[in-house]
Amino acid sequence: MKEEFIYYLWENRLLSLDLETTDGEEIKIISVGNRNYNSGADFINARIKIGGALWAGQVEIHSRASDWFKHNHHLDDSYNNVILHVVYEYDTNNLNIPTLIIKDKFDTSLFHNYNRFLSSRNWIPCGDLIGGVQDFTIISWLDRMLVEHLENECKDLDNKLRSNHYDWEQTFYQRLMRYFGLKVNNESFEYLSRILPLNLLLRHRDNKLYIESMFFGCAGFLEKEFDEEYPSLLKRDFSMLKAKFGLKVMPISNWKFLRLRPPNFPTIRIAQIAKIITINENMFSKIRDSNDLEDIRQLFNIELDSYWDNHFQFNKTSKEERRKILGKTAIDLIIINAIVPMLFHYGHSHSLESYKEKAMSYLEQIEAEDNIIIRNFRESGIILHNAFQTQAIMYMHKYYCKRRRCLECRIYHILSKY
Repeated sequence: MKEEFIYYLWENRLLSLDLETTDGEEIKIISVGNRNYNSGADFINARIKIGGALWAGQVEIHSRASDWFKHNHHLDDSYNNVILHVVYEYDTNNLNIPTLIIKDKFDTSLFHNYNRFLSSRNWIPCGDLIGGVQDFTIISWLDRMLVEHLENECKDLDNKLRSNHYDWEQTFYQRLMRYFGLKVNNESFEYLSRILPLNLLLRHRDNKLYIESMFFGCAGFLEKEFDEEYPSLLKRDFSMLKAKFGLKVMPISNWKFLRLRPPNFPTIRIAQIAKIITINENMFSKIRDSNDLEDIRQLFNIELDSYWDNHFQFNKTSKEERRKILGKTAIDLIIINAIVPMLFHYGHSHSLESYKEKAMSYLEQIEAEDNIIIRNFRESGIILHNAFQTQAIMYMHKYYCKRRRCLECRIYHILSKY
């Protein structure tokens, strides 16, 4: 018997009504309380009638009563307000806390269904059943998953804001850089944003060569000699700027090119972000004050200078000649991963629901993403129509399905009754 299953029974009021303590006192559950994910008892703010008295406080849950001592709760003052100990097996009577034994107090078919889910060999436990769940149930659960996903992003962004002294532009710049690098280079791009601060770049917006030299120089791409004029000029300018501002240089080995399409090489991406920074001052403020997704897309609608028409790296001419632009899919991924969380957090931190709603509305306007997770759900019968739903279901897959948190999932709650 796992504690998670007892949490499920308790939270969803799936225990029988004829409950009593080990001392024979009648138990009536007025409120099961709220699940506590921090230190202390498992449920807080519960209200329970035991005998003739109404108690308010905490509920602690264990598979065995002796776990109270095994987990050293008797030495922890944060458990002093426990009003009921809920256990599956009663293997000790040394507690002075009212105790409820649930061993014969629930429908055992629920437990068998739960074990069946855990032992499933499908790509997710409910992979062969989820397609039969009503659309309304799926959509309402995905609404909750997206909000939970964005609220978790708020915690990370708040830490970043604190470290940046609540500079929203610098924090957005770091977030933008991380997701500009795609998954394979996101750590390197984020590190580059930390050693090359936005305010230094903006001080030189009138000289695009300076901005490009600082980006490529700090990234480590200017540490050798060049035959071509353009990278030679970048190297010359960076040598001066590095000495003037004490700039750091990354090891070039940090950058990954393997298995990337040439248009996604970090050199091309760095050139693109350099141009975006050059032509856009106070970028987050522009995005925050806009109400039009298409206007935001236009901020990233840039073409690189002609040097890059036949280059993907310095000193290497490509036989293929074409303009290097950010495609709509690439721009939308930046909006999904960088802009939406920042807008949502701005609304969250300033108690402005309109910004949170705007962030989610942008996701509703963006086409559904396409990856192996989305395709697997499609094969299981779940059709997703926009990025709002794909972001939600990818979060669900990562934090619920893969971790077998079925008991906390509304979809499981429906399927367990089949």
